[in-house]
Amino acid sequence: MVPWIASLLLLGWLRIVVAFAVKGDILWNDMCPGPEKLGRSKVVLDEGKYYGGIQQDGKFTIPGVPAGTYVLSVSTHDFTFDQLRVDILNTTPPAVEVRPYIPGTPLNPPSSVILPHPISLVARQKHDYFVAHESFSLLAMFKNPMMMIMLLTAVMAIGTPYLMKNMDPEALEEMRASQAKIASAQSAFATGDFKSSISALMSDEPAAVPQPQPKAGPAQNKSRSNKNKRR
Repeated sequence: MVPWIASLLLLGWLRIVVAFAVKGDILWNDMCPGPEKLGRSKVVLDEGKYYGGIQQDGKFTIPGVPAGTYVLSVSTHDFTFDQLRVDILNTTPPAVEVRPYIPGTPLNPPSSVILPHPISLVARQKHDYFVAHESFSLLAMFKNPMMMIMLLTAVMAIGTPYLMKNMDPEALEEMRASQAKIASAQSAFATGDFKSSISALMSDEPAAVPQPQPKAGPAQNKSRSNKNKRR
């Protein structure tokens, strides 16, 4: 029985030895100048499987981490920190390897860059949950596409008469002929005469717009009935 008890004690001692304490510091910067700004936060491995609190001086310790591969991150409300890959090696004594890690990428193969331990982390970005209401901006209003179209239409409506006054008579005549051609094609298209509308656009002269046939009025019907009676 004594050898078995000794073996069990040895295995328990090995498990205790393999467990490792991951240590590091949060370095304060202009974005996150101190623990008051950081608020209630903790450093976690694999989204909370193992974790450790952050002290007032920025130091943290995650105790009792067994051998394996983990993703280290800072669980905080207002800031974004880098995530790291942490490998606890099953050696005697246990060792740790820290590597950079990009969220969303596979853990393997690991990066060839080895970072020092204890770990140093700094805030990279501050979350902005509140967006200030934008005040009225005349420039933003004129950047609106609908406003630009309206302004362009107004400029054309105001500037066209002045432009026509200063145009050469021949150019003015050509423009009027072109407008008449387009109007003729539109009228033919509206009446269903597609052939005339196409020929009006292709020809040099505006196509004749087909005139609707006048309907017989009451007077015409009455005269026709009188003629039939005389016969």
